[in-house]
Amino acid sequence: MSLVRIALLGATSHIAKGLIAAWGRRDDRKLFLYARSPERVKDFVTNLGLGEQMIFPAGEFGRIACDVVVNCIGIADPGKLNNDAARIFSITETWDCRIMEYLSAYPDALYINLSSGAAYGCEFSRPVDESTSALFPVNALSTAEYYGVAKLHAEARHRAAAGLNIVDLRFFSYFSRFIDPGTRFLMTDIITAVESGREMMTTPVNIVRDYIHPEDMVSLMDCVIACNRINDVYDVYSLKPATKFEILELFREQLGLRFRVTEGAHVVTATGIKEHYYSLNHRAERIGYQPRHDSLDALLKESRALLDNGKVSARPL
Repeated sequence: MSLVRIALLGATSHIAKGLIAAWGRRDDRKLFLYARSPERVKDFVTNLGLGEQMIFPAGEFGRIACDVVVNCIGIADPGKLNNDAARIFSITETWDCRIMEYLSAYPDALYINLSSGAAYGCEFSRPVDESTSALFPVNALSTAEYYGVAKLHAEARHRAAAGLNIVDLRFFSYFSRFIDPGTRFLMTDIITAVESGREMMTTPVNIVRDYIHPEDMVSLMDCVIACNRINDVYDVYSLKPATKFEILELFREQLGLRFRVTEGAHVVTATGIKEHYYSLNHRAERIGYQPRHDSLDALLKESRALLDNGKVSARPL
C-alpha cells in the first residue's frame, strides 16, 4: 500500500476535521495540516488522540512537496458570510491561484477543491441533474449569489487548465460531530434545541436536503485520489435526501426534539432560499463512488456522537 502525502488547507474547517479524523488514523495517508490558527488544529488532533501530526501556518503551504492538495479554505458560517459576502471572492481567488501555481511546479500533484451546489445558481425549485445549467440574475446580482458565482468562477478556471489534475467536489449539505454548534444552520438549530430542551421554531416551508455522511465523504475523496490523470467536477450525494419535516420528526421520535411551525420563524441563509437543494447528477459512480448512508442515517448517527461529546453550546434559537 503506497503512502499518499496530503496537504490539507483550512484544517480548522468542518469538512477538514472529518478528513483529519479519518485519514489521520491510516497508514497509507500522511497529512500536512495548514491553518491560520495552527494551535486550534493541534488541540483538535490532541483531543482525537492522533499523536504527532505535521501542522503549519497557512502561509507556509508550498514549502513541502505533496501528492494531493485538498482546499477546505472558505467562509462556511452563514452569519459570517452575510456580514462580509464580498470577501468570498478574494479568499477563493487568492488560495485557488496559489494552489494552481503549486500545480505548475508539481504537475503530477492532484488538487481537490471543495466547491458547492451554489455553483448551479439560485434556481432550486427542483433538484439539479447532469443537464442543469447554472442560473444567475446577471443584471441584478445580490449578496446571496456571490458565493455561487465565486465557486463557479473557480470551477471554470480549473476546467480551462485541462492538463492539470484538478477535481471540484460540489457539496450541497454536510453535517458531522465536528460542526461548530455556534454556526446557524438547520441542523445546529435542531441540536441546540435537543440539548437545551427548548422549543425550536421553524417555517412551514418543507425544504429538501441531502446530507452526506463523513464516511461517504472520505470514500469519495479516496475514489478521486485513486484516479490517475483527472480534471473533472462531481456533485456530492448520499443514498437518499430528506425533507425538513422528515428530519424534524425523526429527531422528535429519537432524541425528544420539540419544535413548532410558525410563519414568523427566523431563518439565516446567506445564499438564498433553496427548496430542493440536492443533485441527481451521480457521475461520481464512474470513478467508483458508492454511498453507504442516506441523509437521515447520517444526521442521526453524527448528532448522537455530537451530543455524547457534550460540546453543544446553549446559544439562543
